[in-house]
Amino acid sequence: MSIERMVLAFAGAVILVSVLLAVFVNINWLWLTGFVGANLLQSAFTGFCPLAKMLKKLGKKSGPAFES
Repeated sequence: MSIERMVLAFAGAVILVSVLLAVFVNINWLWLTGFVGANLLQSAFTGFCPLAKMLKKLGKKSGPAFES
């Protein structure tokens, strides 16, 4: 699995978990959802993603996120 796909999978999982926590535990978990969404948006424009940098340092390989 490429870095790009790992980032997308991790972001999706964090969003889903934080929404469930907001529904069943405390509404303030939606701040985490907003943070992840904002980070995805800024990385689309700047190309900077902290998780991608960490995965690269761990030796994961970059690749195409989507194949046509």
